Amino acid sequence: MTTRTTSTLALGLALLRLVVGIIFIAHGAQKIFVYGLPAVIGSFGQMGIPVPALTAPLVAWLELVGGAALAAGLFTPFFGVALAIEMVGAILLVHLKGGFFLPNGMEHALGMFGAAAALALTGPGSLSLDRLRGRGGCA
Repeated sequence: MTTRTTSTLALGLALLRLVVGIIFIAHGAQKIFVYGLPAVIGSFGQMGIPVPALTAPLVAWLELVGGAALAAGLFTPFFGVALAIEMVGAILLVHLKGGFFLPNGMEHALGMFGAAAALALTGPGSLSLDRLRGRGGCA
């Protein structure tokens, strides 16, 4: 790999991590600070998500903390897998019946699944806190 290609890959992974992380942070913060966990638990129950009293707070905090970790490139493989699994759950339990397109379809959750899974597979790249920990993955 040339230096230009390596630096381009590092920037691309950093950009992907940052954007995906911000989206997850926003959704987690909305659940916790805007709607509030009691409302989210009720909503999860109405959508038929199993054990809403457990899954709603778990999902909200995973999105908030996991999104921040992805944005920083910290524990990227772990949070990438966890968030990808969450998105599979969202697709299967909520969005699949709405078809592909938004507002009720699965396109957003599918895109977030793909991005989180890709980061889990590639690692965060060299412009990350994981790299400082000696676990940078690609570039």
